Amino acid sequence: MMMKRWIEWRIVFSGMLLLSVSAAIGAEGTKLEPARAKNEPGSATLWYDIRDLGVEGKGWEQTKSPFDRLPAKAEGVVRQAVWNLSRDSAGLCVRFVTDSPKIEARWTLNKAALALPHMPATGVSGLDLYTKADDGKWRWLAVGQPKVSPTNAVTLVAGLPSGSREFLLYLPLYNGVQSVELGIPKDRELARAEPRAEEQRKPILFYGTSITQGGCASRPGMVHTAIVGRQLNRPIINLGFSGNGKMEPELADLLAELDPAVYVLDCLPNMSSKEVEARVEPFVQTLRKAHPDTPIVLAEDRNLTNGYILASPRERNASNHAALRAAYDHLVATGVKGLHYLPGAKQLGEDGEDTVDGSHPTDLGFMRMAAAFGEVLAPILKK
Repeated sequence: MMMKRWIEWRIVFSGMLLLSVSAAIGAEGTKLEPARAKNEPGSATLWYDIRDLGVEGKGWEQTKSPFDRLPAKAEGVVRQAVWNLSRDSAGLCVRFVTDSPKIEARWTLNKAALALPHMPATGVSGLDLYTKADDGKWRWLAVGQPKVSPTNAVTLVAGLPSGSREFLLYLPLYNGVQSVELGIPKDRELARAEPRAEEQRKPILFYGTSITQGGCASRPGMVHTAIVGRQLNRPIINLGFSGNGKMEPELADLLAELDPAVYVLDCLPNMSSKEVEARVEPFVQTLRKAHPDTPIVLAEDRNLTNGYILASPRERNASNHAALRAAYDHLVATGVKGLHYLPGAKQLGEDGEDTVDGSHPTDLGFMRMAAAFGEVLAPILKK
């Protein structure tokens, strides 16, 4: 029998001890002890808290609630709208390994509203499950459809072939969660996934708007940030704040505390050209002072898809793009290194078929955006 050694780790949120986990380590990774799970009377299912598996996508551990995206200290520092949106779990996910033919999920939401007028409940409040196929690529497997608030329990998938495999579960984009549990039969094992290769452990950090947060993906795994993460095999920190990605100095200071592989700044949809002129250069300088060598991508806002015929959206794009290009050129001219630029024209197609409202991408739009962002990010990360 394979030798195993036992470890105990403690995970602390906001200075409070929340978890003390015993785990066995074998060649297949860190197995969770069934004693840690909830065993309800008469049920053959054990319910495991996903925090025991390690949640990806959090920039800070000291958060007010376990699935917040900004640290607790940001409350009262950032604008209230930004703080409220930071309680949404966009971009958070968990990787795990199990040999179970059936995977259930149970999650408790923060908000009563499951959907938005232009975005389905599966994207706003649902879960999204992927598995790693035999070729090593992530493939979609199942979606957890929310039917009520606050708590939903669903069978994500059943009838899986025998054998152990790796899974990836994304949390809701426009709702927050109080808890998320995985249901696994008592006679099956659940384990943490193996750590990423050392050169792939630093995350890509996206800071932006409603589009960055995921509006209007049909499910959490379809936002372009998540697609890029799967394609480039990198963890993602999603700091998209719907209507409120404005490159404010408070956010620059917070982002400068983190140490990502690359910063992607994509705030123009929420900014006027005057705000771009005033805020982009100080924001970049704050990041560059803290991280002299970390690549920074400045992204133009996507072209509004009705701009081919309407003057107002076309002119808005043009003025914002000109202001961002001027800021980029000035930063480069003054000696700022490691800057990269992504034009808006590359992000969506020219057929007008990839948004729900001329602005927010559909899944098709997000696939196109992922291709555009990946084209810039892949060579940066190879370096």
